[in-house]
Amino acid sequence: MQKLQDSLVKALSIDGALGIALGDWKTGMCLGYKGTNSPAFPEANLELAIAGNTEVIRAKMRVAESLKFTDRIEEILIILETQYHLMRMLKTINGLFFYLALDREKGNLALARIKLSQIESELTL
Repeated sequence: MQKLQDSLVKALSIDGALGIALGDWKTGMCLGYKGTNSPAFPEANLELAIAGNTEVIRAKMRVAESLKFTDRIEEILIILETQYHLMRMLKTINGLFFYLALDREKGNLALARIKLSQIESELTL
């Protein structure tokens, strides 16, 4: 099992990672973040990204409830011209999500998803 800061450091080592954060979509709070401070995605933007994407997750949860989905939402992906922004809901702790900003040229989305899932399984809070 690994602590939050260790998990964030490990996630930031994913090829192409620009930034990683753990947020609470119920409160909008950012529980921790790490970034590369790249001009493409400054580290300071991670807290703002958590707050803003909390609204995206809440909206999707409302729609899923209205449509009476029986499946749990695992991830939400936003694709930009040069980046992927992945929101992964934690299975182990309800209400929390990882937010990963990934460079499209340097990263591999499939591998990043697998590694983020592995990091989640080792996380303790």
